[in-house]
Amino acid sequence: MTRKQTRTAFILASLAILGLAAGLILYAIRDTIVFFYTPSEVTEKMVQPGTRLRLGGLVEKGSFKPAEGTIYSFRITDTAKALPVTYKGQLPDLFREGQGVVAEGVLQADGSFTADTVLAKHDENYMPKDVADRLKEKGLWQHMEQQGGQPQ
Repeated sequence: MTRKQTRTAFILASLAILGLAAGLILYAIRDTIVFFYTPSEVTEKMVQPGTRLRLGGLVEKGSFKPAEGTIYSFRITDTAKALPVTYKGQLPDLFREGQGVVAEGVLQADGSFTADTVLAKHDENYMPKDVADRLKEKGLWQHMEQQGGQPQ
């Protein structure tokens, strides 16, 4: 083989090995690439109790119950299925029924979820009040009024 053929073979073999390595890595982490699971996905994938994961969805209306102290219980739903959640700690300011949340914690054997972190999600139209006020002063604020909503 000539030097050019040897070099070409080496480059092709290196690319094949890198491609195989990348494929194996992506295959190994395919289930952990998800930002969060919905209650339906937890049921469909038959997630084992004791598994640590992120559960996302909406706080089901009428399900929020403060217990004693800083222990709270509520249900997270994706409108098809719902999972009961217990959380000990301070809830975020944006937390309320009907609001999107992501809870990080452990799935229990009884099908409930014990969260150690709760994150409240705001919608994509969120804008800080002082920024919205400045835009209104300049006459540039029209986005929320056109949609019939109120700025946050």
